[in-house]
Amino acid sequence: MSLLKPTSLLLLAALGLHAAEPPVPAKIVFNRDVQPILSDNCFYCHGNDPKHREADLRLDIRDEALKAKAFIPGKGAESELVSRILTQDEDDLMPPPDSHKKLTPRQKEILRKWIDQGAAYQLHWSYEKPVKAAIPAGKNGVDVLVRQRLSEIGLKPSPRADARTLARRLYLDLLGMPPKPEEVAAFEKDSSPAAYARLVDSLFKNPHYGERMAIGWLDVVRFADTIGYHSDNPHNVWPYRDYVIQAFNSNKRFDRFTLEQIAGDLLPDANQESKVGSAFNRLLLTTEEGGAQAKDYEQRMLTDRVRAVGNAWMGQTTGCCQCHDHKFDPWTQRDFYSLGAFFADIKEPILGRREPGMTVLDEAGQKKQADIAQRLAALQAEFAKPRPDLAPAQAAWEKQALEAVNTNSQWQPVKQVTAAATKKNITLKADKEGIVRGVIDAKRNERKQNDGTETYTLTTRLPAGTTGIRIDALKEKLPGIGLSSNGNFVLSEVTLTSGDKKQKAKIALAHASATYEQKSFAAAAAIDGIADQKNNGWGVLGGTKADQSLYLELAEPITDGNASVVLTLTFAWGENHEMANLRLSTTSAPKPIRAPGTGLPAAEIAAILKAAPDKRSAAQKQQLTTAYKQIAPELRELRSKIATVEKEKADFENSAPKCIVSVSDATKRTVRILPRGNWMDESGEVVKAALPGYLPKPKIEGRDLTRLDLAQWLVSRDNPLTARTVMNRLWKQFFGTGLSKVLDDLGAQGEPPVNPALLDWLACEFMDSGWDMQHMIRVIVGSETYKQVSTSTKALTAADPYNRECARQSPFRLDAELVRDNALVISGLLVPKIGGPSVKPYQPAKYWENLNFPQREWQNDSGEGLYRRGLYTWWQRTFTHPSLLAFDAPSREECVAERNRSNIPQQALVLLNDPTYVEAARAFAARILTECSGDAGQRITWAFQQALQRKPTAEELRTLSSLLDQQMADYQKDPAAAEALLKTGASSVPANLNKSELAAWTHVSRVLLNLHETITRS
Repeated sequence: MSLLKPTSLLLLAALGLHAAEPPVPAKIVFNRDVQPILSDNCFYCHGNDPKHREADLRLDIRDEALKAKAFIPGKGAESELVSRILTQDEDDLMPPPDSHKKLTPRQKEILRKWIDQGAAYQLHWSYEKPVKAAIPAGKNGVDVLVRQRLSEIGLKPSPRADARTLARRLYLDLLGMPPKPEEVAAFEKDSSPAAYARLVDSLFKNPHYGERMAIGWLDVVRFADTIGYHSDNPHNVWPYRDYVIQAFNSNKRFDRFTLEQIAGDLLPDANQESKVGSAFNRLLLTTEEGGAQAKDYEQRMLTDRVRAVGNAWMGQTTGCCQCHDHKFDPWTQRDFYSLGAFFADIKEPILGRREPGMTVLDEAGQKKQADIAQRLAALQAEFAKPRPDLAPAQAAWEKQALEAVNTNSQWQPVKQVTAAATKKNITLKADKEGIVRGVIDAKRNERKQNDGTETYTLTTRLPAGTTGIRIDALKEKLPGIGLSSNGNFVLSEVTLTSGDKKQKAKIALAHASATYEQKSFAAAAAIDGIADQKNNGWGVLGGTKADQSLYLELAEPITDGNASVVLTLTFAWGENHEMANLRLSTTSAPKPIRAPGTGLPAAEIAAILKAAPDKRSAAQKQQLTTAYKQIAPELRELRSKIATVEKEKADFENSAPKCIVSVSDATKRTVRILPRGNWMDESGEVVKAALPGYLPKPKIEGRDLTRLDLAQWLVSRDNPLTARTVMNRLWKQFFGTGLSKVLDDLGAQGEPPVNPALLDWLACEFMDSGWDMQHMIRVIVGSETYKQVSTSTKALTAADPYNRECARQSPFRLDAELVRDNALVISGLLVPKIGGPSVKPYQPAKYWENLNFPQREWQNDSGEGLYRRGLYTWWQRTFTHPSLLAFDAPSREECVAERNRSNIPQQALVLLNDPTYVEAARAFAARILTECSGDAGQRITWAFQQALQRKPTAEELRTLSSLLDQQMADYQKDPAAAEALLKTGASSVPANLNKSELAAWTHVSRVLLNLHETITRS
């Protein structure tokens, strides 16, 4: 008589139909065996989210499941859960047929066996504190735990790779570039046991190490040069990329790295570096669309930041909680919005253009800034000195100024004025009093569409009998009366016309005079008919700190007071030497119309002048002295020097690198839980910043939490997620797949690690080392596990097809940027400069044709900008560089923990036809011909050494020799085709090389650059 229960018979019979499934473990472990089944098939309706929970049944909490009598521990056959998964009745079957989920026989047996064994639950593996396995002294923890796991499953490690493979692997992994043949040769010859460790240390010291390591982090934080939404215009963030590169190169500890990015502006020792790090908070998508709703985008920005923190540090799919509690993990909507509230203090526009950002200077820039400041301070101190010797001249000026005030009654301001700027470089607005104010158009300036010149047209009506016009340049609150960086302007020409568009008549000007004239820029030059010469016109350098006026005498009085009159003011000097604020006035006084000996003083100065000298207070007397010094002829040269240095200062600051950073505002935005994530529904509860409720956290009372609290918690030992998340990503970088495959989800819908003891050990070792990234890389690349061959056996492939157990190394294609870097290095074209603004290598014409507001066309860089490393390529979120896209680079509209790694024909077409790679092949061919003497076979061998650091096989040599002969014959017959091929790219073609021969070798180079082996890290 059989002792098996009926349920067991059913399950075993079913299992017989699925013999390919792995056997059911003897001891069921909840996190490893049961939790993935429940998460995939049950938690959606019986999990954390109360709004979607069916039958009031929770299976994610043991007590709740027991209360609902879902199962009876130790009695699988009598449990409702087992009955429901085995029934043939579709009305009772779980999961229900309409869920389109179906349990396999093995999964059903696991659930039954688990209940029979007591139905024990565990806290989800990633929410438990990592436990560090004991490692024998002197042993590498990676090797001990990998080999322990291999022993458990009956696999053996693979042999160690040869020296050439190891050197190439290390260079590609740590620098993202291939080694030189002589570097590989030196490593092969070094038989010292310390040779490998020395090589690793040397690569850490190479500044290109930081560039290689930065690529993954820039994906995770969605770094890009543009804002993403709508017009996808630029924002200033490239110094953040330099910050990341330098952080890796200096081995900045990851805990400090975290603090600086989330709260670099709030640190007690905040400095330029930490503030640039805080640009992480500003890398989100924003919009400049005029019709956008502020509340909508305020919500988008909050959710973007919560997803970013969840992805980069916690490995959690926090975005699921924007609309409801997480269906699989213990995250709640309250957790989501409370986490978003940490960022409610960041000062930023919700809609519209981002601010230019904080000036970011290197050591040389800081020295230059200090030098300018010192020279300017010295000049200003000299100007501020008491000057009793100017008293007589000041007294004379006071009389002239008072006369100008008294005679000003002959002038009437023109209040009805329409103003426009022809080139749109300047935005002009006229107020009700007729004052026209000009502002440099920031967008045109940023897009480099502003050539620095402009033409103002002022349309008005002049009273009949007008004999003169005065143009007042008003200082108001600006540093000067002009828009240039030194406060100056140069009015190249002024003309007057009357009448409409059909019938225009020129109004002749008889004379021009001014209250102040810059040397060589007299008022008369503004009416000499020359409008297009830079060094011609009326300028006021040395008098820019006070109002100045141009007096124009008309040849004949105005006869028609109803006629439309247009004043055209041309500013051709450049560098925005235009008037900032101006006002028109007219007079009917008899000729001659001449400027007084001084300009009309400001209203407060005029009021003081009207008072008797003995009635003026000491403060008023000082005001008069200060006003006079601004126009005193005796101080003209000193004022000009000050203006020159002020211009130098302004130009330096305008051209200096800038980066948008986090700035905390005491007035925080209100954050509330949004029902169903609806930004228009403000009925939800207002929340303050708080850490996730389901994870360990410190007790902080008596104050609101800040971003610094969040950052400190993320890298605290109480947080079980951060170290695991970062180490899981790091493992993927060196082995091709994470220990837990889904890098951005260590929750229930992710994958339990194939070697949980190893991931926990790595996380603990990372924290114990003081969050030392180079230490962890040294541990990983120093392991025998890392040094294994990447070739497999049939048995090993069958047992572990995806190499999850690491019984061998994994070959994988280089990332998009590194594919390009590889070609540039081999060709000799790479410019190895570290850091700096983004660059624009070759890109197909019209690729941006649908990029609007404004329409733009990609302009290829020239010179070194064409040959920089790939991570410096301009990252346009909505139109990511097509060559990078072909090799799976993300758009960075969202945080990306892991890139796809495709293998498609399009990639071969890119390597064969993209101008970057064709030019690289041509440059490589030139190297072959100039750096290697010998016959074709020797040159092919040399080329193999440069590209792959090995000699070609006999078959490879024959194949490439045949290709070379064929191409040589073709190009000798058709030299025009050779000429056309060699024109690809901006780099020069050596004049001493035969063009047909160079074209033929270019094809050999193209083959080498296109080899799978060339773009594969093995």
